Amino acid sequence: MSGDPDRPAPLDLGAGRLEAFSDAVMAVIITILALELRAPLGPTVKDLYDQLPSLFIYVLSFVFIAIYWNNHHHLLRATTRISGAVMWANMLLLFCLSLIPVVTEWLHGFYRSRLPAASFGIVALAAALSYTALVRAIIRANGRDSLVGMAISSDLKGTLSLVLYAAGVGAARLSVWPAYALYAAVAVMWLIPDRRFTRGAGQR
Repeated sequence: MSGDPDRPAPLDLGAGRLEAFSDAVMAVIITILALELRAPLGPTVKDLYDQLPSLFIYVLSFVFIAIYWNNHHHLLRATTRISGAVMWANMLLLFCLSLIPVVTEWLHGFYRSRLPAASFGIVALAAALSYTALVRAIIRANGRDSLVGMAISSDLKGTLSLVLYAAGVGAARLSVWPAYALYAAVAVMWLIPDRRFTRGAGQR
């Protein structure tokens, strides 16, 4: 019946074009990050040591984008239907990720300052929320019995990421170092790709 609320509405089939566009955008974001990386200002060990905070920030930002690319890849490969809501949620995610080079450049010069450190967490939190919105939009488009719907029956890591990012933003008001530690903890937690989709595909 056309009035069945559980039946997906007519949609464009295939997520390959959306994945290709997103891959291109993330590649540009990583390229911008690399262009912002600065070499030490001199040839001494002290010059290299002085550059370590900027290197840490670059690595954190690079890993942040890489994690999203990896999990975004698995998510869209498990998706068979896309809707307008999926495309807009994906654009929101790309917008949030595009802000990472901006806050990274800000942190290069002011990594000890609270507002730039908190801003990184705010952008990271916004990206995590937009990724959650993308997952929910895909589930609505494909149905709860789809591969994505069954794989996301629980999202402990995603929820924990939101909590840690929010805690990092709050911690940055007192000291930047606990904030950076919390951001890094989220990155370490997601270094192993989300395999729920590939496991689900093997079970079908």
